[in-house]
Amino acid sequence: MNCSRPACVLVAGLMLFLAAARGQSSFFALDTTSSVSGQFVVSFMPDNDPYYRRPDTGTNTDWLRLEPSLLAVSAERFKTALWTQIGLAANAPWTGKIFLALHSAHSTDEEVVIAAQPFIRNWNYRLELPDLIARDRCARAFSDVLLLEIANRNVPVGSRSAVIPQWLADGLARQILESAETKVILSAPVKTLNDIPQTRLNEQRRSVDPLADARRTLQNFPALTFEQLSWPTDAQLNGDDGGMYLASAQLFIHDLLALKAGPDKIRALLAQLAAHENWQSAFFTAFREDFRRPLDVEKWWALRVVSFAARAPGPQWTPAVSRDKLDAALAVPVNIRYASNSLPSYAEISLQAVLKNFDPSGQVEIFQTKLRDLELIQLRLTPPLAAVAAGYRKVLADFLGERTKGSFHRSAGAHGTMKALDALDAQRREVESRLKLSVLPPDLNLNAP
Repeated sequence: MNCSRPACVLVAGLMLFLAAARGQSSFFALDTTSSVSGQFVVSFMPDNDPYYRRPDTGTNTDWLRLEPSLLAVSAERFKTALWTQIGLAANAPWTGKIFLALHSAHSTDEEVVIAAQPFIRNWNYRLELPDLIARDRCARAFSDVLLLEIANRNVPVGSRSAVIPQWLADGLARQILESAETKVILSAPVKTLNDIPQTRLNEQRRSVDPLADARRTLQNFPALTFEQLSWPTDAQLNGDDGGMYLASAQLFIHDLLALKAGPDKIRALLAQLAAHENWQSAFFTAFREDFRRPLDVEKWWALRVVSFAARAPGPQWTPAVSRDKLDAALAVPVNIRYASNSLPSYAEISLQAVLKNFDPSGQVEIFQTKLRDLELIQLRLTPPLAAVAAGYRKVLADFLGERTKGSFHRSAGAHGTMKALDALDAQRREVESRLKLSVLPPDLNLNAP
C-alpha cells in the first residue's frame, strides 16, 4: 500500500535506552554527515540489491534523488523555513538531534518511518528515507519530525511522546514548498550540461501566489471539513483524492496562522500535545480565544473556504513591481554543479536556454509551469506589461500545443519559438524602459493576444 503518511514509532524500553546511552553514534555504523547546526546527522546505508529507478525521474521535478551531503543542507533549510512559519527565530536553540537514515530505494511507495527515542534528559529522533522519494513526501516527513522535536522539548523522557496532527505537518510542508523564496530541498544531479554536473529544474516551483495550486484544486473539488481533516483516510494521505486533502490542509494552516497571534497559538498547540490524550483537546486549549467547540471551527472554516474561492486576484501592481514579477515568472531557476564533489549553485536561465539545453520532456514541464505563472500574474500586471505577458503566454501555448498534437519538428519548432521569444524580450525591454520614463508609445497594442 502506498503510505504517504510517515509511520510514527515511539521507541521505548530498557534495551533501546541502554543502546542510546552508549552514544549517539549507535544510530549508525557507517560514516555520517552532520549539518551546519549539528542538529541533523545523515547516514547512507547501501545494500547489494539494484537501486530502483523509474525512467521519468530524470526530468520529473516531483521526484528527488537524495544524497547525504545535500540532505543535510536541505534539512537545515527546511527547518529555517518551518521555524519562520511558526514564529521561531533562526538562532533559537533546539534540544533533540535528528538522525536521517538513507537507504537504497526499491519501489516508489516505500514507507517513511519516524522514531522518537528518549535519551537521558531529552528526546532524539530517527527518520528513515529511501534515496528516491516524491518531493511532497520528503517535505511532509521533514515537517513531521521537526514539529515532533519542538513538541517534545519540555516533555520528560519518562513520559509519552507527543503525536503531531497530520493536517498540521502536511499543511505546513505544502505551505513551505509553495512559498519559500529559494530552493529548499536539493536533489542530486542526474546529467551534465556542457560537461558540468547539474541538478534538474529547481525543485522549488516558485509562484507569485503560494496558494495557487490549492486554489486551482479547490475550484474543482470541495474543501474537506474540519472533521474530515481531523481523520484523513489513506487515500487522502496518498494523494488519491485529486489533491483535496493537501490543498485543504495548506489553506487551513495558512488561515490559522493569519489569526491574531496565529504563530504563537500554533507553538502553544505543539507545547500542549503531550499533556492531552488527543490533539483536539490541545487545539482548543491553544485556540480558546477563537474557538470554544468543534462547531465554532466548522463555521469559521466554512466561511474561510467560501471567501477563498471567491477571492479576486488582487489590486493591480505598480510598474516597478510588475516588472519584477514578470522577470521572476519568466526566469527558470536551476541548480548547477561546477564539479562533481561541489554543492549546487543557484542560477536562473532564460526560456531560450531551456530550448537549447533541456530534453523535450523537460522543456514541456518547464513551459507548463511558466504558462501557469504567467496566467496567475497577468491580471495584476500594469497594462503595458500585461500585454507583453499575453504574448509570452501565446508563444508557450503554441509550443505546447504543437507538442501535444505530435506535429512538432524539433529543429524547426524550436527555431521559431526562439525567434518569437527573442522578439518578446526586446519588446519587454522597450516597454520597461518607457515605463521607467513614464512615456508610452501611442501605438502600443495593449490588447495583444
